[in-house]
Amino acid sequence: MISSVPTSPGTGRKRPTIRDVAREAGVSYATVSRVLNGREWVSPESLKAVQDAIARTGYRANPHARSLATGRSGSVAFLLTEPQHLLFEDPNFSVLLRGVAQALSDRELTLILMIAATEKERARALDYLGGRHVDGVLLVSPHSGDPLLARLVRAEVPIVACGRVLGHEQAISSVAADDRGGARAAVEHLLSVGCRRIAAITGPQDTSGGVDRLGGYLDVLAANGIEAVPERIAHGDWSRESGAAAMRLLLDRAPDIDAVFVASDAMAAATLPVLRAAGRRVPEDIRVVGFDDTGVAATTDPPLSTVRQPYDRISEEMVRLLTDVIGGRTPLAVTVPTTVVLRQSSPG
Repeated sequence: MISSVPTSPGTGRKRPTIRDVAREAGVSYATVSRVLNGREWVSPESLKAVQDAIARTGYRANPHARSLATGRSGSVAFLLTEPQHLLFEDPNFSVLLRGVAQALSDRELTLILMIAATEKERARALDYLGGRHVDGVLLVSPHSGDPLLARLVRAEVPIVACGRVLGHEQAISSVAADDRGGARAAVEHLLSVGCRRIAAITGPQDTSGGVDRLGGYLDVLAANGIEAVPERIAHGDWSRESGAAAMRLLLDRAPDIDAVFVASDAMAAATLPVLRAAGRRVPEDIRVVGFDDTGVAATTDPPLSTVRQPYDRISEEMVRLLTDVIGGRTPLAVTVPTTVVLRQSSPG
């Protein structure tokens, strides 16, 4: 019978094993295993000895063997529940994807991108995720009432969402910007510069961002004794097309508006050509404030005042929370602060 030993690719030398690392570090095989699998109950001295031994021996874990030993795949799904074109059109999603990819890479986890906007895509996503091919899911732009969410919860798939998942707040961890507080700050700014007939273009009302940003707008109007006129509120779906259509609708229904708060920069950017075509100057006739500050706002004509979401912090917190949930910890909701950034579309 002929047997073989593992070798390092391209060298012909025997590949170092966990036992080699243990021998080099002067610790037990079990201690090395605990270090490699991220388990607790390893002293700082033993941890350093193992890490130094790994560096000296050139040991690299076999991902397939680790998966068999731990029951984990070492991969995480980035699940976007919006149409594919929005991943490239709306900078929020691409910025978030980039931040998540970096945070996962820092933890030596593999990112799998999945789109689940249509019924067929949802069915495929459910089959794949329910089959435990990934350790957890980073859920982006969840919509309340989407049956995919309830099925994933029932399948006990670890999930962390970007934004609260309406109807599943107790079951799904989330990381969100302070949407309501940011919207309040934006509308308070518009009031502070003399605007009184302030319109709003909302996000989808089956998402927490859409609901909370509209809520912040209404909070400020109520606190200042200003009637929330229905004709001054139009709804969008985060896309540029919806922002342009909403702006045209507002100009038709409420031509006397002197400002508009828009629930995303992509939609806000689309209002500017509509206003220009209607002969409305920004900011002289109508002021515009968006929400996100992912890069688009600084490139428009004029540049947009907006509410900044700290996407680097959101990305890092989502990955951190997901590793906690995968480890069996209780779901949590984390809210990160926002700030208003003033540019030419509504200067201070």
